[in-house]
Parts: sequence; structure tokens; C-alpha cells
Amino acid sequence: MKDYNKLVSWLWKGAAAMFAGIIFLLLLVYINPFNLFGSLPSIDVLENPESDQASVIYSSDGKVLGKFYNQINRTDVEYKDLPPVLINALIATEDSRFYDHSGVDVKGIVAIAPSLMIGRRRGSSTLTQQLAKNLFSLRRSEEYTGILDNTIVHKIKEWFIAIQLEKSYSKNEILLMYLNTVEFGNNSFGIRSAAKKYFGKNVHELQLNEAALLVGLLKGPSYYNPRKKPERAKNRRNTVLDQMVKYEYLSSAEAVIAQAKPLNLNFQDDGEAAGLAPHFRNYLKKVMFNWCKEHDMHLYEDGLKIYTTIDTRLQEVAEDAVKKHMSFLQKEFDKNWSKSDPWTKSDPDLVKKLAKTTSHYKELTAELDGNESLIMLEMKKKIPMQIFTWKGRVDTIMSPLDSIRHSLRMLRTGLFSMDPKTGYVRAWVGNIDYANYPFDHVLQGKRQAGSTFKPILYAYTMEEKGLTPDSKFPDAPISIPVPGGSPWTPNNSNGKFSNEEITLRQALARSVNSISAQLMNLVGPDSVVAFAKRMGIKSPLEPTPALCLGTGDVTLFEMVNAYSVFVNEGIWMQPQFLLRIEDKYGNVLEEFNTNSRQVINEETAYNMIELLKGSVEEAGGTSVDLRSKFNIHGDLGGKTGTTQESADGWFMGITPNLVTGVWVGGEKRVIRFSTMTYGQGARMALPVWAYYMQGVQKHSDAGYPASLFTKPDGNVNVTSDKVNILDDGMLPQDAAEDEVYDY
Repeated sequence: MKDYNKLVSWLWKGAAAMFAGIIFLLLLVYINPFNLFGSLPSIDVLENPESDQASVIYSSDGKVLGKFYNQINRTDVEYKDLPPVLINALIATEDSRFYDHSGVDVKGIVAIAPSLMIGRRRGSSTLTQQLAKNLFSLRRSEEYTGILDNTIVHKIKEWFIAIQLEKSYSKNEILLMYLNTVEFGNNSFGIRSAAKKYFGKNVHELQLNEAALLVGLLKGPSYYNPRKKPERAKNRRNTVLDQMVKYEYLSSAEAVIAQAKPLNLNFQDDGEAAGLAPHFRNYLKKVMFNWCKEHDMHLYEDGLKIYTTIDTRLQEVAEDAVKKHMSFLQKEFDKNWSKSDPWTKSDPDLVKKLAKTTSHYKELTAELDGNESLIMLEMKKKIPMQIFTWKGRVDTIMSPLDSIRHSLRMLRTGLFSMDPKTGYVRAWVGNIDYANYPFDHVLQGKRQAGSTFKPILYAYTMEEKGLTPDSKFPDAPISIPVPGGSPWTPNNSNGKFSNEEITLRQALARSVNSISAQLMNLVGPDSVVAFAKRMGIKSPLEPTPALCLGTGDVTLFEMVNAYSVFVNEGIWMQPQFLLRIEDKYGNVLEEFNTNSRQVINEETAYNMIELLKGSVEEAGGTSVDLRSKFNIHGDLGGKTGTTQESADGWFMGITPNLVTGVWVGGEKRVIRFSTMTYGQGARMALPVWAYYMQGVQKHSDAGYPASLFTKPDGNVNVTSDKVNILDDGMLPQDAAEDEVYDY
């Protein structure tokens, strides 16, 4: 008995010491001696929480292109907009004693230990504590971070802030602030954004089953994502309805009816995918993050004004041109492969390989202990989802494997347009759709250039050897020695040689391979690679004779930059997309100017314009459709490009004040047309450029198009600055070749 009393005495003393220690720790965090724990927000901050100010992107013609904003920069709703079913679902699920506590649920905290002893996990954070975390982001703010920074300190700070919030606001105001700030997944922050995102509704229109789904997401927006895990989301929704029955907000009969309903998502895309030039804006965001880091500023908070060179009038017609032609081309592609998939013979396991890279597959791997047979069975099960089509996003029932197959069969494209005189980037279309295909085929995608590389070879040969557009070469077979290998003897695309002498203008217009091979033999591959770098090609190029036919992988961005040299009298201009950055008060923080350098002489540049005009004007020219079919007026030139087995289609077009490139192809190189009917640059890519220029020509108010190319005066003899511009101020490349597909 004596020992028992002694044990009880020690337990009481231990409990008292623990209680005193907790009180002491609370006091220490509150007092914050020597900034050990970081300060707490003041009463003024608590009573007047300020939303961060979004940074705004402006186009060159004064339009708002988009905004960079934090989750707290949102459109709030008022309390009267909140339907009772939403409030009841939230309280029943997240904080059943919300109206009884003062910010911290002491009963909940005390109940944690007994729950853990019987193997049940439970949380004790109140809605007010969660609001405190949402509003002040203690983990990320240096102002509130001390020397000792850990989870216990964060939790204690949440308690203090929650108590202050309860003193400063009514319960209804706290509920409203919570619902206006919390994350619901899929880049939706706040209840208004979530209602629009998942159901296309205003908040006050939410039904019981819809409100329950949104509240259910709060436990784990990604884990319960209704787009990717509909069954999991439905089960979570039904749990919320059960909680509402438990706390007498619903009858059992009402819950049963609501639980039987399907999810009925009406998913609406917004955010980064909405608006013009989303791929450009995504790249701009990366650039601005680096700029802000260097200048100790915050992109999502400081209300910067970012002025760009993009022209919304040209961007709109560029996006319309892509949609018009690619929707048509996709129909032809589907007809071409109606009975099979393009990759069946060359890579029959492609879909399965890509499936293993998806987050869905990885989650199934964890859930099913890596059992591949069971995983693939799950991947074959049909589930509700949205897919991209040229008729819009379509709600359908499809298996994850079939969704990958559908995505693979969609042709991709990129369009990039810049003013060669100023370097200003005017239009940037990175792919057919940003939400589904964020991979950027302007800056990221590297593909073989095909015959669009030939003008670079022609320019170097003319300048180095003194040739002109009228210089003649025989269209005849040629064999070029290859060190350590067999001689290289290329064929023309039609497999024939005329054995007649033709001018360089005719040769480039008709894209005659034998002439390109002869020019390469004159100057050598190493010299051509060095020259391509002078012209703005940063991608590594292998110095082989076959490079004259465009075997090197390059980006659309690089090719447009190189062609701009011809139009700009031999001067290379660094592509420029930023004009200036101002603070929220309009003070200029930085202005931007482009770099430039003379890389070929004016005479060579103008000769190249004449050669490129030949593609449109010469009999047999690969671009004659521009005038005869598309009725494009004014001074213009261009070059088509098609790579081996129609894997890539290119068109590079020039006018006096715009150089624009278009690429079209599949996500993987094995995805291509099986015939040359549409599997060539003149059919795949040229029409996009034509539709773009048709739209451009309607914008004379923007100064398009200029009338004539600039012809040099007299005998021009400009010494080229043969400097390697490989690392000189160009936009950085993203190291990626193919898209990473994710279901």
C-alpha cells in the first residue's frame, strides 16, 4: 500500500511538473526572448489581414495578358453567399465543437493520448487554427521565424493566433475567412474558385452532395482528387454526409439520397491555362522568379507591373491559326491511322512504358505492393475523366491506358514570331493546349530541322565562297567521303536527279538535296556548325555531311532567331520579350534592351531573302501555295522542312517585319503520317503560317505588314563579326526533348 501511495504521489508530481513545463513553454513562445521562437503577428495585423498584391503582365498593345498571384489573392464571397449545407458539412467534418471553443479545442487535445492508446489517430486543429495557418503561413515567413523553429513551436503559435482571431472576429467571420482561403486542389483556392472549378457554379447554388464533396477535399485535395480518383472522392464525400447525420444536420434518409448521386463534375479550367499565351507566361514566370530573387522582391506579393513585347492582336491570330489547321490535320491523321496506332510496329509497348511514368501508376504501385498484373488491371478500368479534343474538353468514361493512347495520337505544334529589326517577340504558341499539354514546343522541344536548315548552309557558302543566287550547280549524284566510314551519297526527295545545272535560287526553292550536299562538300561540316552558332543556334550539332539536310536537333526558337538575321541586314538580335518592370506605384525598376551583332554582311543577307522568296515564286517552289491557295500578299519568302519518315513538318516564313516559324509533329518521333499526302512541311506546317499571316495582314493598325524588304545600297562589304554567340544572352533552354505524359 505504501508503495502504491508513493507511486501515485510521483505520478501527481510528474503531471504537475509536465503541466508547469507546458505553461513555461507557452510563456516563452509568447514572450519570445532573444527572438528564440520568432514574433507573433500584432493585433493590428490580426484585425487587418492584407491580401498580397498580384503582379500584372501587360502586352505591348496595352492589354492585360495575365497575373502572377498567390493563393490568397482570390475573389472572396460574402457570408450570405454560403449555403447552410456547406457550413453544416464543414463543421460536422472539420470541427464539431466550433461554436463551443475559443480557438483551441482543449477537449480535443486531451483526447489525443487516449485515442493513440487504442490505435486511433485523431487531429485536434480547430477551424480557427487552420485559418491562422492559412492567413499567416508561419512556416514560410522569415518575420515570424526564430532561432528555434520546429513543429511544436508552430503549433503553439497557431494556438495563440487562433485565440486572437476568436477575440477579433465573430464565428461567422472566421468561417467566411476560412472558406475564402483554404485550398481545394487543382489550383483552386477559396470556395468561390472551387465551386466554379468543379461544378461551374456560384457558391450559393451548391447542392448538398456538391458541398459535401468540396468539404471532403479539405482532408487531402490531391489524395481525394475527384478528376483522378473519383471512387475515392465519392467515398470521402459520403463520409462527410455520415458526419452530418451523426451531428444531426441531416436525416439518414437525406444522406442516403445524397450518397446515391454521382459526382457530376463540370470541371472548368482557369488559372495559368486561361487567357492568351499561356506557354509564354509560364516561361515568363520562371524568368521573373529569378529576377525577383536577385532584386529581393516577391512576384506574388509586391504588385509588380511587367511589360512584355507580346502583341495580343498577333497572339490571338496565331492561336486561331493553330486551332484552324490543327483541328483539320488531326482529322486527317485519325483517318490515316483509323485501324491501328502509329507506334504499333516500331514501339508496341509505348503506352505501357508511358503508363509507368504516371502518378496514377505510382500510387497504384504503392497500394498494390508492386503487383504489376493487378496494377495493369486497374489501369484498364474505365473511369470518368475529361479529355482534350478540338471540339473542346469532353467528359467521358475511359481507362487511364486509353487516355494515354488518346493523348499520344494528338498531333502537337509550336509557333514563334518575332520582329527581326527589334528582336521583339510578338507571338508564342507552345502547343495545342496548355492545360493538357504544358510542354513548350517553342523553347523546349528539340527536333530535326529538315530542309529548314538549308538556308543556314546556303548563307555561309555564299559569304565564304562569293556565290550569288544565280550561281549554278548540277543536280547530279555526289559522294562525300566520311572519315572512318563509307562515302555519303544522298538522294533527292523524289529519288531522281535531273542532271541539269540549276541556280541556287531554284535549288533552294525546290529543296534539291544534291545541291545542298555539294555546298556542304565545298565548306565542310565543322565550318557550318560554327556558322550556325553565329546565327543563334545553341543546340549541339554533330559536324557530319548529313547536317546539310537538317539532321541536327534544334528548337523553333533558335530557327526563328537565325532566319531573322537574313531580314535584319545580317544583324543578329537577341530575342526580347521584356520591355520594363515597374513597382506597384509605377516606378521603373528596370528597362531592358536587346543585344545585337553583325554576323553576316548585308549583301549575303539580302541574297538570302532573294533565295527564300524563290520558294514562293519559282516554278516547283515548295511554298507556292502561299500566293495561289492562301492569297498572301506583300513581300515574303519561306522554307519548308520535312524530316525522315514524316516525323516533323516545319515552315519558316519571312516578311519585312516578322519572322515566324511553325513546327508540327507527334509527341514521340514514331507518331507520324504514313504517307506524304499530309506528311510534309508544306501540308503540316505551312498552312498554320498562312492562316497566321492572313490574320496579321488585317492588322494594319499595328503596322503589319511592312511593304518591302530592305535592299542594301551600292556595293556593300561588311566584315562579319565571327564571334561564337553560343552563350551570349540568349533565352536559356530547358533540357527536355519529349513531353512527359501524365494521366
